[in-house]
Amino acid sequence: MPHFEFTPAETRILGCLLEKERLVPESYPLSVNYLATACNQSTNREPVMSLSEQEIEAGLTSLREKRLATMIHSSGSRVPKYRHNLPDHYELAPRETALLCVLMLRGPQTPGELRQRTERMAAFPSVEEVEAALRGLAAGDEPLVRILPARPGQKESRWVQLLSGEPVDAPPADPLHTTPRASKTEALETEVAALREDLRQLREEFAAFRKQFE
Repeated sequence: MPHFEFTPAETRILGCLLEKERLVPESYPLSVNYLATACNQSTNREPVMSLSEQEIEAGLTSLREKRLATMIHSSGSRVPKYRHNLPDHYELAPRETALLCVLMLRGPQTPGELRQRTERMAAFPSVEEVEAALRGLAAGDEPLVRILPARPGQKESRWVQLLSGEPVDAPPADPLHTTPRASKTEALETEVAALREDLRQLREEFAAFRKQFE
């Protein structure tokens, strides 16, 4: 299995390609213009970025050199589009891909947050199933994710993706560690916030889709 360490721009671009393939397949592969809109969304992104089309093109060139992205020239379209090649490098189940995608786009998150935020890409009936999938991604000599210690005042530990390298100021933790269930109130608050963010994202995706025909 090849080892990659992405820049923040590469991480965001690859995450967006993964996300839009699942959520708006009619618009996939993506143009640079669409990628700019997706990468710079103000919702469902952490951190919020402001990448120029030139920076996105440079990131795509680097991903193509790593053979993680491919340029597509569609008949009848003058604009080249891009798709990811993640399955060529990693054997991931749909649920694992969804978890990795959300971690790339939104940074470290708890299993409860991941369950809510992957819902449109892959359904997890329980937090325990999220944790099981995360432990699978954390296994082996070159893990793709790992757990972070719980922050002061928080009940749950967070997980982080490692395709961008080790997170800064984050000491290693046991990947087999299991996190306690959030309280009902916390779970409901997370669910309501996720639904609001999904609605905002749908609006932004529709606006980006319309922009392709302007």
